[in-house]
Amino acid sequence: MKRNQLIAVLLLSGMILFFHSCSVNNVKQDDSLKKFFDEQKTEGCFAMFDNSRGEFTIYNLRRDTLRYTPASTFKIVNALIAIQTGRILDEKTIIPWDGVTRERKEWNQDLTLEQAFRYSSVPHFREIARRIGKDTMKIWIDSLKYGNMNMGNTVDSFWLDNSIKISPDEQLGLVKKLYFRQLPFRDSVQAKLKKMMIQENNTQYQLAYKTGWGFTENGNALGWIVGWIEENRHVYPFVLNIESADHNADIPAIRKIIMENILKKLGFFEGKM
Repeated sequence: MKRNQLIAVLLLSGMILFFHSCSVNNVKQDDSLKKFFDEQKTEGCFAMFDNSRGEFTIYNLRRDTLRYTPASTFKIVNALIAIQTGRILDEKTIIPWDGVTRERKEWNQDLTLEQAFRYSSVPHFREIARRIGKDTMKIWIDSLKYGNMNMGNTVDSFWLDNSIKISPDEQLGLVKKLYFRQLPFRDSVQAKLKKMMIQENNTQYQLAYKTGWGFTENGNALGWIVGWIEENRHVYPFVLNIESADHNADIPAIRKIIMENILKKLGFFEGKM
């Protein structure tokens, strides 16, 4: 076996076993997707799971198994725990504004959980984490086996400061389980989260995701999109992870462009998948 092939096999065997069926035979490494990252002058990876065929499409397999700060994608788990434990009643529960004026104007007001999730409001979700409390949060993080399960010392910032880290592969497993309501939360709680993640819903497809934007330990900008696209009752969970050394890079715009280009390249948005 050639050295590169051996490395690929070892990486595959080490992938976190959210998908116990993962093997060399059901993983397609698609290097044609590299151009979309190059066009935006970023590094990154993309992974998708075709649930009907049990097959993965992955670009940059090595990066797919490395862990990074989840940034605002952790709001998925934060919200699930909050509703499950009753710290937040439901998606319409109002979280008060703390009175601190911030650059993002939509954060400077009272928000429902649903609004805070859509606006990806950091201060509102930090308040939610404080309501949950460190001990309860830790129980759920361990139960989910979320990434490295390291919460650091502060309950309201560990997903932002590189304490807890998670791989794209693990993110893909999490969102797949959420879609099928297989996480250890009440069915109704998972249903609420699924609805909150929907970004586009039309006759051809449903696109649902949560974004994240943070920084690596070496100071590079990091971007996430974690979610699924559904066409003709077939679901395809996916994860996009990007990194840029350019501090002026427009990460929100770049990650969306890359996501849309990849999904179009793979045949989505036409209702034919």
